Amino acid sequence: MKKHYFLITFGVLFINQTLLAQEQSTHHSTKLGSEQIFGLLEMPFLAIALIFSFLTATRLKGGKFGSGMTLLAWGFVVMALGHLHMQIAHIFDYNVFKNIFGDTFGNYIWFIALILTWGLSALGFFKIYRASKI
Repeated sequence: MKKHYFLITFGVLFINQTLLAQEQSTHHSTKLGSEQIFGLLEMPFLAIALIFSFLTATRLKGGKFGSGMTLLAWGFVVMALGHLHMQIAHIFDYNVFKNIFGDTFGNYIWFIALILTWGLSALGFFKIYRASKI
């Protein structure tokens, strides 16, 4: 059953990315280049990393390892949202943060998201490192 869950998840994510690429090509006259295609291909792998990081954190049921893994999983959430934002900006030429919050404040929010991703990941790895010391 676990294989079926992985294949269904992968298939749904791949189909969504393919439909997104097709929808993009109908709105713009430019074709998707290799940069855009590789950018779109990273999105399903980020989604899979998110799913398995939360599954691992849940399976560890708290504790020192579990709390570190939970911090890593939330860092991955912020990272995945940042990558999604970058792909939207790159392919559709629409910067979500700048259009919603303005040029200056949008840049600050992007910077805070980067620091939050790095901070959560570093703290999660540090907690796991401290818990693994014998």
